[in-house]
Formats: sequence, structure tokens, C-alpha cells
Amino acid sequence: MLEKTVNILNKAGIHCRPSSVILSEVENFPEHSFEVVSKKGNCHLESILELLAIGLQHGDKVTIKTTGPNEKEACEKIASLFEYEFDFPPQ
Repeated sequence: MLEKTVNILNKAGIHCRPSSVILSEVENFPEHSFEVVSKKGNCHLESILELLAIGLQHGDKVTIKTTGPNEKEACEKIASLFEYEFDFPPQ
């Protein structure tokens, strides 16, 4: 198991659109398991609703826990999306 702690940088937090991007990227790692751990709650990255239910806001810290054959790449990629400053619509 590999884990990485990051800060939520998106000004609007992890709402529907960022959640959709994150879960789409999770699908690129089908042999991996991802868990999000925060003070607000925990979830496995299997459902957008589970991720939204945590209510992650700008500045919150989360730990991404990853298991699977290519943990380092998978963990880095998913963690980077939690740190990404999404801009919807893109400008």
C-alpha cells in the first residue's frame, strides 16, 4: 500500500465536475484500489456520490491510499487531481 497526503487546492472544493474527472482517471487503473481518508470522512473511489458525500473543501487535507501492481504511478496521478485547480469552464 502506498499513500500520499495532499491539500485540496480547487477554490470550489471537490464538487461534481472534479469528482467526475477523478473517477474517470480511476478507471484507467482497473487493478488498483483507492481510498480517500480525511477528517471529514473516508471513501473508496468507486462512486462519485461517495466522494461528494465527504464534502471536501478548499484547504482540506486528504490522504490517498493506493494498492495495486503500479501503486506509485496510480497514487501520484490520483493525488495530483485532488491538488489540481480545476477551472470550469476552462478559460
